Amino acid sequence: MIISQFDEAAATATLLVKGRFDYSCQQDFRECFGRYPKGSGYIIDLHEVSYIDSSALGMLLLLRDYAGGDGSKVVIKGASDFVSNALKMARFERLFVLSQ
Repeated sequence: MIISQFDEAAATATLLVKGRFDYSCQQDFRECFGRYPKGSGYIIDLHEVSYIDSSALGMLLLLRDYAGGDGSKVVIKGASDFVSNALKMARFERLFVLSQ
């Protein structure tokens, strides 16, 4: 499940992902970030994610492209140790801001 909200003043969307972040979330995730203008900032809150797989990593890369690629402002926060390890193995710290 994905819950999103947009802060107009900061031009930033927050997407809260709950449960498993895998292929089953793909359509919801794309619809959530696609609601907001291209170039918006994004905060992806993973504190309620129990599992992540490679399709979720791909979805995060699609979001990064939508948000502006190298110039994007995408923060991934609240990842558990398991999720954080997956992100680090994929070297996502080079592409995203990872925070607690």
